Amino acid sequence: MRKFLVVLDDSRECLNAMRFAAMRAAKTGGGVAVLSVIPPDEFNHWIGVGDIMRQEARERIEAHFEVFAKWMRDKQGVNPELVIRNGHAAEEIIAQITEDPEIGILVLGAGTDNKGPGPLVTQLSRNAASLPIPVTIVPGDLSKEKLEAIT
Repeated sequence: MRKFLVVLDDSRECLNAMRFAAMRAAKTGGGVAVLSVIPPDEFNHWIGVGDIMRQEARERIEAHFEVFAKWMRDKQGVNPELVIRNGHAAEEIIAQITEDPEIGILVLGAGTDNKGPGPLVTQLSRNAASLPIPVTIVPGDLSKEKLEAIT
């Protein structure tokens, strides 16, 4: 089964990327893999404190994922899988794509402010030619109706 890989983070544009991935998966008989990356810099504290902070980050990610997963299951009939990795986001995205041969498309949300599309979109767009799969960039300010029309 072909899977859409979408990144779960704290950005606003993440929402449209999730919607797009779920709608495309539902219409094409695919799946959705939701990747969240815990950055290493967050936990440069004492070992015990770092472990507690990592566990709290995992719990936040799982709670955030459940909101999206419930919508995907209820509205789109797609049961997403959650993957949590530790490291730098772009590197971990590429590693996940490499390790999971079912991933067929990477879906990223583009930011809508004047700072540009966001660091992940910028970094991965520069390396798009070397990625083994296509990248779909979903504008963060697309309406639900427009998303439904294009998926």
